[in-house]
Amino acid sequence: MKTKIDAPAILTFYMVAIALRYLTNKTGLLDGVSSDFLKVVLQGISPAIAAMAAFYIFKIKPTLNLKGNYSKTSTPFLLYWALPVVLISGAAYFIKGTIAPVTVISILFYGLLEEIGWRGFLQRELKPLPEFLNILLVATLWFIWHLNFDLTSSNLLFFAILILGSWGIGKVADSTHSLLAVSAFHSLNNFFPAMDTIKTILLITLLLIWVISLLIRKRQLNKKPGQSLAMM
Repeated sequence: MKTKIDAPAILTFYMVAIALRYLTNKTGLLDGVSSDFLKVVLQGISPAIAAMAAFYIFKIKPTLNLKGNYSKTSTPFLLYWALPVVLISGAAYFIKGTIAPVTVISILFYGLLEEIGWRGFLQRELKPLPEFLNILLVATLWFIWHLNFDLTSSNLLFFAILILGSWGIGKVADSTHSLLAVSAFHSLNNFFPAMDTIKTILLITLLLIWVISLLIRKRQLNKKPGQSLAMM
């Protein structure tokens, strides 16, 4: 467990993340990109690039990866990525007669790129801080990164959501060490920007399945050393 904060690494990470975010979201750099999927990916890629740069420059070993502490990568992939793609696309087909898995996948990729930075790097590097200060600092830096400083009630609500998200997604990261898992929880807010009855049911369904799976996972990992883990 980390006992010391690497301030130069964190500063490097954040400067790169902010600079690239400004270029991709506040300039015309991506105006020539015709693919909506690619544009979404590029708009969210800066935390991932910044984290990779900090990992390389400061020789930091990442503690999160796609597989996490599951025995196979397919397990978190099916649970946290394939499941929302099937559920949300199925609901869209039932309601509108169309299937849009690319939209769901692009949201998941966007969440993954952010989470490589926020949970994969920053929240790990700030572990020596008291938990509340860690969460508050990550949420604040995450909020500033969005480059939206309007003093509105919706922005204050968004900041509160980021605080809650930094706490909740941080718990998922601690439990699974899987970037697939944390990116799925990250994407929940982007899946359902406006709520209705169907979306509320989908949100509750996903949350229930994922939270129950995490509780089962925790129970498995807490088994006595002499017992074999029944991997999900």
